[in-house]
Order: sequence, then structure tokens, then C-alpha cells
Amino acid sequence: MEPANTNGEIVTQSEHATGEVPAAGPPKTAKQLEKEAKKAEKLAKLQAKLDKKAAAPAATEKKEKPEKKVKETKEVALYTANTAPGEKKDITGALPDAYSPRYVEAQWYSWWEKEGFFTPEYGRTSISEPNPKGKFVMVIPPPNVTGSLHLGHALTNAIEDAITRYHRMKGFTTLWVPGCDHAGIATQVVVEKKLWREEKLTRHDLGREKFIEKIWDWRREKGVRIYDQLKCLGSSYDWTRVAFTMDPKLCKAVTEAFVRLHEDGSIYRSARLVNWSCALRSAISDIEVDKIDIPGRTFFSIPGYDEKVEFGVLIKFAYKIENSDEEVVVATTRIETMLGDTAVAVHPQDERYKHLHGKFVQHPFCDRRIPIVLDDFVDMNFGTGAVKITPAHDPNDYEVGKRCNLPFITIFNDDGYIIGDYGEFKGMKRFDCRKRILEKLKELGLYRETVNNPMVVPFCSRSKDVVEPMIKPQWYVKCDQLAADATEAVRKGDLKIIPEHHTKIWYHWMEGIRDWCVSRQLWWGHRIPAYHVSFNDDSIKAGTADDEAYWIVARTEQEALKKAAERFNVDSSKIVLTQDEDVLDTWFSSGLFPFSVFGWPDNTADLEAFYPTTLLETGHDILFFWVARMVFFGQKLLGKLPFKEVYLHPMVRDAHGRKMSKSLGNVIDPMDVIRGISLEDLHKLLYDSNLDPREIEKAKAGQKQDFPNGIPECGSDALRFALCAYITQARDINLDINRVQGYRFFCNKLWNATKFALMYFTGEERYKSDLPLSGNENNMDLWVLSRLATAIETCNTGFAQYDFAAATSACYSFWLYDLCDVYLECVKPIFQNGSDAQKAAARRTLFVCLDLGLRILSPFMPFITEELFQRLPRADTTPSISVAAYPENVTWHDEKVEKDVEFMQKAARIIRSARSDYNLPNKVKTEAYIVCTDEQPNAILKKYASDLTTIAYCSKIEFDTQPPAGCAILTVSAQCEVHLLLKGLIESEKEITKLQKRKEQLDQTVQKLKQAMQAADYATKVPAEVQTANTEKLQQSEGEVQRIIAAIETLKLM
Repeated sequence: MEPANTNGEIVTQSEHATGEVPAAGPPKTAKQLEKEAKKAEKLAKLQAKLDKKAAAPAATEKKEKPEKKVKETKEVALYTANTAPGEKKDITGALPDAYSPRYVEAQWYSWWEKEGFFTPEYGRTSISEPNPKGKFVMVIPPPNVTGSLHLGHALTNAIEDAITRYHRMKGFTTLWVPGCDHAGIATQVVVEKKLWREEKLTRHDLGREKFIEKIWDWRREKGVRIYDQLKCLGSSYDWTRVAFTMDPKLCKAVTEAFVRLHEDGSIYRSARLVNWSCALRSAISDIEVDKIDIPGRTFFSIPGYDEKVEFGVLIKFAYKIENSDEEVVVATTRIETMLGDTAVAVHPQDERYKHLHGKFVQHPFCDRRIPIVLDDFVDMNFGTGAVKITPAHDPNDYEVGKRCNLPFITIFNDDGYIIGDYGEFKGMKRFDCRKRILEKLKELGLYRETVNNPMVVPFCSRSKDVVEPMIKPQWYVKCDQLAADATEAVRKGDLKIIPEHHTKIWYHWMEGIRDWCVSRQLWWGHRIPAYHVSFNDDSIKAGTADDEAYWIVARTEQEALKKAAERFNVDSSKIVLTQDEDVLDTWFSSGLFPFSVFGWPDNTADLEAFYPTTLLETGHDILFFWVARMVFFGQKLLGKLPFKEVYLHPMVRDAHGRKMSKSLGNVIDPMDVIRGISLEDLHKLLYDSNLDPREIEKAKAGQKQDFPNGIPECGSDALRFALCAYITQARDINLDINRVQGYRFFCNKLWNATKFALMYFTGEERYKSDLPLSGNENNMDLWVLSRLATAIETCNTGFAQYDFAAATSACYSFWLYDLCDVYLECVKPIFQNGSDAQKAAARRTLFVCLDLGLRILSPFMPFITEELFQRLPRADTTPSISVAAYPENVTWHDEKVEKDVEFMQKAARIIRSARSDYNLPNKVKTEAYIVCTDEQPNAILKKYASDLTTIAYCSKIEFDTQPPAGCAILTVSAQCEVHLLLKGLIESEKEITKLQKRKEQLDQTVQKLKQAMQAADYATKVPAEVQTANTEKLQQSEGEVQRIIAAIETLKLM
């Protein structure tokens, strides 16, 4: 479905170009210079002509009417009435001449909110009141509190609000819960950068409590902004139930969940290898690691390093056998980790090394004897068959270390600096150390070779740092049984994932799941409710931080003290408790969101009424980050799935299919699409961002390429509609702002059509939409009601099947192609010349089309539909379209009427196309003579003759009459022709010349296209979308050539 063109659009001051001066381009070719010279010559001739006209007598000046040719620029309409927030918008004045998003979207939201339309209590005595229609409950995927919304949020809200509004209008008890996520790592990083930028302080300078206060200040400033943006999008949340993941109610749920899961053994503490981000100084979970495949030697930019770092090479070096001239050659992709080597492993059956069993090698950089150990995991055929073992910094080596009882030596501190007694290497950054060790090995004669090595490099998805495996004592959630239950829920059909192809990914991930590390070494977040026990009495045996027996998990410190006294059988006065410094992974609290927002663990009325929820809608990229964790916790803690269905929408990319990225300059703030922004202001936003100054110029170039005139003001309705119209089964959406602007033009068409139609309702009469057919309806009344019924059915089916493209297409087609292009044209003669009964029937039909047409559109475009709905002469007293009944009536559907009108429209299109070919303006009416060899098409066109006359710009249409000479013969079907009288309307010779010129241009186009398509590498080198476009253009051009040939032949006979 493509958006409408600019018909009827009024250019406003805010839509003018931004006055950007184009940058100097590359040197022009000779051909371009020649073209420009010709253009300049033409302009000079035109100027001479204008000068000549200017010097002509005054009489000539009177004939010219240049004023009428200039398109008048009108001021943008703004809502200026003095209406208090929450009060209903003043609609007593006339509708502005043109659609203005700023006028339309003013005032409605605060009224909707104040009236309580978005609460489940609206229209009911209580939330527990039975509703035969059922309930619809959904929670927001809480956006991070780190700033403003992006287009991904806009897509989420467009879809979720459309679904929510649809169910509310269908009569369901509807609740959509808003909220915000504290976003531990992301928020802490942003505030730390701000603190350094503004005060040159680190969080450690402030201390934990004062730093957290800073974050709360920042949250109070930014959190409101996000909620205001959600309201600007029109999202119909119940703001009385808004939830923030650090609110006391949700903190209580987090603590309770951790304690319960620990008590039943689902949470435990263990010192093991974790994914460590040196940049964040924190552990991250497996699914926060981006694994990048590289084919060989590759250089990456790493945070904290000025030069790029080399990866994808295998370095071979030798360890000397103790007291011998022999050596063992090992290989590694991370040469710096050799400082932590505590063994060299060989396969027990490898004949090459049997004589070395039990011997040692000497570490070249420290006083360490390294044993040669035997382990079956070694592949004898890979490399030299000898493997260096670093148990503290490699997952495979970790297992070997445990099996062979090796020392675990950590060589990095939390920031990635070398620690330990390693001479010059101590205190070096890990990748600086990498280069220096290589140099040193060469000096010592131990270096052997470097070879290319395809490998996977693990990056932290948040900091873009290379992940370092490190041994840390952390808290883990045991996931095997949780994953088995989640898998079973999908297999049995209790949980449905849409689109279905995501179920395979779900199973795959669940089968390979590992326990989830939930500790994060941060200050912002839910502090882990675990306390380490020590004693102020030396006679009582103390434990280490690694010993889980000395950790107490409790809801409060008082409860922990009581538990510790019981466990160690000592008086509480001798116990010293130290709470774990770490906080929980953000996804832990997010995983509780579908029930923590309703007050769990307390048995609240909301929890009883609204859990489990109905639907979870989100992007497919967080299927495991968030969706899986909610399923885990819902089943484990409440014994119920948190929702019945999961709908996963695509990711938003730019018009070229690239990922949105600040450095590419293609990140779009939805508010800029809604309000419009100049290119200059887009550039300014880059300077206010955290973008590296070196990348700003690249981003500016990207912005200039994609938005040379800035982003036009499109309004919230157009943005929402566009985003929903894009939704298909595909994994990605390539968003083109021009398409969004196209729907803004559609809004203008909608506005103008309704404004025009309302002129026919001049009396005091009020109308209803439950229209029984009276028999006074004319043919086109019956047709448009049938088309409306078809649109209603498609919309209801579309919402039921999450087919938003079909639903938006149905709304768009009904309003644009059925109501505006056809029906409104056909009723003009009735209101001009029809009887009172005909006019009354037409008004009833027109009202139904406007009323129900706005209702089916309302979930996608809430603002413009409310504005226009309030102006309708309605008999019902429904206060807002947001709580009006969604249409269901499809009894008007009449397939025969639709087929007949489709045939009539085909004839009209053919006539209009011919008129275009012969350059006839709309004001010049033509005579048409219908010649049919079959009675059926003849009868259809006779039945709709007056409507065909109107929409085909004919002065009259004759049937069963011999057509006069001088007609163009147009084929409608094998049994039906239209003879269009042209004689006397056109100058044959002039038209033949024009058509021949057009034919020559088309012949050249066809020749060039064929030449390009016949190139040997066309199929392989030319992008698929370009090939498709070329094929379509060729077909259109060849078809037009054939029509021109026929037209010329006809003209020659006149």
C-alpha cells in the first residue's frame, strides 16, 4: 500500500525548505556542462520573453492573471482557545481550511486522561465486575529511563496502542500499564559521563549514596520527559497505574522473588568464570555478549585504547622443558593470558609427548614451574597437539584446571590491568601487554610464528569492550528446569509465539541454556538482599566471601540477623552483617514486571483481576533478555504463565536497510517526525549527544544525504499509521520518511473529505450508524456501504491475526479510493439535483461512512479521528471515539454490487486514461457511446450510467446507438467497447505531433532499459529491487507506446 500523493495539500510556512546552501559538489563532466549550457540558454530565452511581455501595452497586462497562478501560502492552524488542561477541546469554531497536526493533536490527550477513558474502571462499578466480552491486559515493555524515545519505541507504541484501543472499543475491560525501567548499566554510564563532563568527578569521588542521589535527580528530570513523549504519541495508558522498576512496590517484589528463589535452591552463589566487561567493571550475562565472527586478522577499536587492537591471529611460541634443551610449542589467540598459564596439556595417547609426562616447563617471565598434564580434551591433530592452560581466563581451561587440580591465577584487575609479579608487564593495560609480550618473546628467541585464524570475538553489547573471562564469586539463577517448563508451555500451545518462526529460536535457546549470572558490580539498581556473616568474637570460626555457607539471604537486615543466629547457633550480638555491594541484573526486575506492577507479593485486587495478562508485545530482539525471564518467573513464583500470547514485531532500520546508529546520522527521534525539524537543527543534536567528535562529521554527512531539507512535520497520526502499515512477517522495517509524509497527505485528504461532506449536513437532524436499508438508497449508496462492510471485516480480521498491514490498507483504501475518489463525486449530482428522499438517503449513507470510517481508523489515528468524530451530527451521546463501539456490521456486504461497480470503474479508468493520452483537460467533457455484444456488461453500464458520466468526465453516455465518426475506440472487455467522441474537441495535427514526441522519448527509454537488462552481469550485479523497478518501468513504457500508436491511428482518421 503506497501513500497518497499531494492532492489537496496546502503548503504551510513550516513545510518550506530550510534554506540550506548545497555544498560544492565534485567537478562536472563535459556532458553535464553542455546540459547546463542548454538549460541556461532556454532560461535566457524565457527571460527575454518575459521582458517583452513586461514592456507590452497596459491592455495586455489586464489579460494576464499571474496572481491566480501563484499558490498561496497559508499560516499553519494552531489551537489557541483558552482551554485548561484536562478540559474538553473547544470545537465550536469551524474546521481550519487545511489539516494541521499541531491544531488537531492539541488538548485531546489531557481530556482523555482526566475523563478516565483509559482506565479499566471506566463505565464499570469495579474491576472485578464480570464482563461477557472479556478482559484485555498488557504491560508496556518499559523504556529505559536514559533519555528520550527512539523509533523502536514509537513502533512498539503504535502497535500496542492500536491493539489496546481496538479492544477498548470492542467492549473489553481494557488495561495497558505504563512504566519505566531503571536500566542499571545504561543509566549509571550516562550519569557517570555527565558527572565527569560537568564536574570532573567520578562516582568514587562522590561515594555510593551521593552518586545514587545524583541518579535519582536525573531520573526525576528525564522520567517525566519519556512519559510526556508517550502521551504525545497518543498512547492510551492507564497513568493511575504507572510503575518504575525502582519504586518501593516493585523493590519489594524484587527482594521477595530473590529470597523465595534462594530458599528453594533456584538461586545460589558460586565463584566461576563470568563474562567480564572491563569498561563497565561488571559481569554481564551470556546474552549480553555479541559474538562477532572474523575470517582472520582484523583490527577493532576498543574503549580506552588510542590504537586499534589486532584479533584473528594465532601466535605460536615455545616453553622450554625444565633442565633440558627440548621445548614444547603452544599456540594462542590471546598471548597476554600466558602470564596466567599453570599447565601445558597433551593427550595421554599422543606418542610425541609420552616421554614428557610428569615433567615441567619454565615460565619465561616469572618464577613458575608449569606441569605438563594429560587430558582427553586435547585434539592431537590440531596445531602442535600441546595446549597452554590458563584456568582463570578461559572456559575450556577452567574445566581442565578443575579436573587436574591446577592453580587458578587471575592476571587482570577489574579494569583490565595486569596484576601479579610480572616485572615490566605489571600495571600494563591488557592489550598493550599483548604487544609487549610478543616483542619480549621474540627477544628471548621463544617466538615461532603468527598465522591467520578465523575466530569469534566476544564483545559487550553495552560498552563495545572485548569481554574477558574472569573468575568472580556471583549469584546465579538455576535455569535448567525453568527452561524445560518454558519449552513445554510453547510445545503444548499454552503460550503462543507470533510470528511462529520465532518458536524454533525459542526451543534452540532453551535447549542450550546456562545458569544466569544475576550479579552486577554497579551502584544503581536493586541491591542484592544477601549478607555476609562475620563475627566480632575470634573464638567463632570465620568464613570467606567465597563460602556460600557464610551468606544469608533475607528480606531485611533484621531478618538476616535472626537467620544467621539460628544457622551458626550464636548470639546475634556477636554477628556482623555486611550486605553484598552488588546489584541485580536489570532483567531480573524486568522479568517480574507483569505481576510486580499489580502489587505482588501482596494479594491485591489488581493482581487478582489482571494477572495473568493477555498479550506481551515487543521486539524480537529481546525475546530472551525479557520475554523468557518473565515466563520463568511467572511460572515459578505464581504458577501461571504471565501472558497467553507473545507478538514480536520487526526491528526498525533506515530507508537503506541499515541499523539505526548515531555515527551514521540515521537515528530519528519520533518527536522530530511529529513536529518536523530542519537539517541545521538535526546537526545541532549531534553536538549535544555523546558521539565521538571524530564521528560527528560522518554523521552530519549521513543526515544531509537522507534529510537534505530536514524532516517535514508529519504529526503523530501519520507516524503511527505508517509504522503499522509497514508491519509484515519480515524481521526488519526499512523506514522511509517520505512514506510517513505520504500518510500526512492522507490525513489532509481525510480532513478535506470530511469537511466537504459536512457541508451537506446543514439542519438540526442527528443520525445513527445502525442503518437498515430502506430501499431509497441509490446504486452507489449500496456499493459504498458494501465497501465499508468489506473494510470493517478486513480490519476485525487484521486485528485478530496481528495483520496490521491489511487493516491499515483497508482503512486507507476505503477512505481514499472508495469514499473520496468515487462516492463523494457520485453524490454531488444528487445534492445538486436529486429529490428530497434521495438527498435524505444519501445523507444517511454519508453519515454512516464518516462515522464508521473514522471508528475503524481510530486505533491507528486517534487524534484526527477524535477531532472529526466530535463534529459529526451524531444521535448517540458517546463522549469520545476512544470509547465508541468498534464497527462489526457486515450485513451491507453485496458481492454482486461490488463486482458490477468494479466493472463500471474499469470503464471509467479506461476513458480517463484515453482523455489523458489525448491531453483533454477535466473541464472539457466528452461524449461516450457504449457498444456491447453481450447484454450483461451493457446492463451493468446502463445501471450505473449517471455515475460513469460523473467519474469519467463525460457530458453524456449513449447506449444502443450507432457511434458517430471521429471516435477513439476503447476496449473494456472482449464483449464491450467505449467509443469516445474526440472530433471537434482536439486539433488532430497538433495532438499527433505531441504524441509522436512522447513516443520518441518512450522509445529511447525502452531501448536503454533493454540494453541495460541484456548486459552479461545484469542478473548478478544489479540489486534485486532495481531489477524489479526496471522490469516494471519497461512494461509500463511499452504499454504506453502501444496506446500512443493506437491514439495516433485514431487521430489520423479525423
